[in-house]
Amino acid sequence: MNWLRTAFAAILIIPQAWAQQTNTVGMRFAEIPAGRFYMGAEGEGETADEKPVHRVTISKPFRMAVTEVTNAQYELFDPSHKALRGKDGFSKEDDEAVIFVNYKEAQAFCDWLSKKEGKKYRLPTEAEWEYACRAGTVTDFWSGRFFPKTDHKSQKTDRDPVIVSLKVGQFKPNSFGLYDMHGNVEEWCADWYGPYGEGDRTDPTGRKSGLFRVTRGGSHGTPVAYLRSANRLGMIPEDKHFQLGFRVVEGDIPAGNPLPAVEPTAVFRGVSQKGFQWTKVSDTQPVFMEPIRYVFKPECPDEVPFFHHNHCPAVAWLPNGDLLAAWFSTNQESGREMTILASRLRAGQRKWDMPSEFFKVPDRNMTGSSLFHDGKGTVYHMNGVETDGDWKNLAMVLRTSKDNGATWSAPSMADPAHQVRNQVIAGMFQTKEGWLVQAGDADPSSNGGTAIHISKDQGKTWYNPYTGTDVPEFEEGKTGGVIAGIHAGVVELKDGKLLAFGRGNNISAGDKGEKRMPMSISADKGKSWTYSASEFPLIAGGQRLILYRLNEGPLLLVSFTHHPEEVDEKKIGMLFTRKDGSSFKGYGMFAALSFDEGKTWPVKKLITDGKDRYLNGGAWTGAFEMDKSHAEPRGYLALTQSPDNLIHLMSSSIHYRFNLSWLNSQ
Repeated sequence: MNWLRTAFAAILIIPQAWAQQTNTVGMRFAEIPAGRFYMGAEGEGETADEKPVHRVTISKPFRMAVTEVTNAQYELFDPSHKALRGKDGFSKEDDEAVIFVNYKEAQAFCDWLSKKEGKKYRLPTEAEWEYACRAGTVTDFWSGRFFPKTDHKSQKTDRDPVIVSLKVGQFKPNSFGLYDMHGNVEEWCADWYGPYGEGDRTDPTGRKSGLFRVTRGGSHGTPVAYLRSANRLGMIPEDKHFQLGFRVVEGDIPAGNPLPAVEPTAVFRGVSQKGFQWTKVSDTQPVFMEPIRYVFKPECPDEVPFFHHNHCPAVAWLPNGDLLAAWFSTNQESGREMTILASRLRAGQRKWDMPSEFFKVPDRNMTGSSLFHDGKGTVYHMNGVETDGDWKNLAMVLRTSKDNGATWSAPSMADPAHQVRNQVIAGMFQTKEGWLVQAGDADPSSNGGTAIHISKDQGKTWYNPYTGTDVPEFEEGKTGGVIAGIHAGVVELKDGKLLAFGRGNNISAGDKGEKRMPMSISADKGKSWTYSASEFPLIAGGQRLILYRLNEGPLLLVSFTHHPEEVDEKKIGMLFTRKDGSSFKGYGMFAALSFDEGKTWPVKKLITDGKDRYLNGGAWTGAFEMDKSHAEPRGYLALTQSPDNLIHLMSSSIHYRFNLSWLNSQ
């Protein structure tokens, strides 16, 4: 690398303290000279978007604000924003960085300031931002290889954010005189987010279009690795939260030509738009097809990010006969590297496509996906988006497709508040009134219940029927505002009530007080729920149930006989009845049917055809053996039933297919 350092030193300006000027709203600006630098880093995996390292020329000098825009400065433009001071505990004082500003609002501030000052103010391009941040360095930080400890705030992912001062300019500036280029608050840039192009560039301006706007610099609650000069973040332009602000530059917009819009990934290519003629499976003959995997490592991991933990599926059937499955891929469930992958089982094919990246907001945790086809040609994709890592402070975003998933609308903010209740659960459905219902965990822990979100206008707007904050008592006969148990499955009953089962918040049943899976019923479309103990065993970590109304009418519950870490022999397994009346003890995933709207569940069947198999459920499940008395021991479940009445059950890695007749057979 010595040749690189030598070449770099020969072409770069020598860093020095640059003269600063102040405008009429109290902003100080540093003169940033023209020059050249090496942009990006030799990234891989979650940092692959930082490569290739390429030489960029900034052909004209510009002036950059030495700090982020403060509350006092922004409120000269928008006095109403003062109501957001202290929201989530942050940024109360005049000299703290303004937060809760989306991209459009940041642009509007620049336009206002331009008119007020008679000069051109704007957001920096991504290249300008990194050039100014580096200030003549090639190291991870402008200060060298390591970020100075004196500059740290809470530089880690905190489920409950650590409240710190966002006062601007508290620490040493870089050699261009710029403060807070690493941390404090993230900063909007002008560019659409997309991969870098090949070769040297002059005054680059990003992509022609995209889904996300670039943000840079990381925040007060960002791990140090994401504060590096080369690190790229992004956000939905309409989003705003407690980690995100901006700074401005003065100068003309660079004349560089933007790169083309990003091409769709393989999951969208070659999608048939022909209507599919579904042939119904037999109503009388049992069908159980060989289980197949739908999660595969991509053939080119450099192009499709793929991590070791693949989990939390969603699935929908499509009008062209395809199935579409989505799930998250990550190293850690709280990680910023988490991305949503997807694959297709194309009509008539026996093997799922290799996965492609389906949805990823750069450097954000993406916990929770849901897919739903309304039967009329519109496919809905709901997903959680964090401010950073973890899965507590999630917003909910929605995309739709009307061409079998070939193209998708830009993500809209179904619930823009980054908060609890928004951890999306697979299982969106439509009521008889045509309302969409989406469940979301009401708490990031293993207890705390499930909330529902409702849209009466095909996903344009959403509301939560319960707006209170009281934590209910999840006990027999009690009433509360959320469903008992996280990861809940929800259906509408024929009388309009809602029925739900969940994991955790278990309720005692019978004389012995044995804990059972909780059941919740709402007679007012989710404003309140009444709790009782179900007849089903409780489930726990790595397990997620399904509740679904089949095309033929019965309700289907899919869950697990016990948790595989249970050691009490008396509490593991369930008794199942054979056709001849004899019984056996079975272990693992089972299905139950109700023909009377959930009052009784006379059919219970272990999900195995009795053949000996080695299978691997991935995620928390791992390898297991299927045989006459053993089914998959745990997994997160998702389910759809296609118009041919074939039931498609997805665990964390495996695709099961069977029909109602098989469930009814003993």
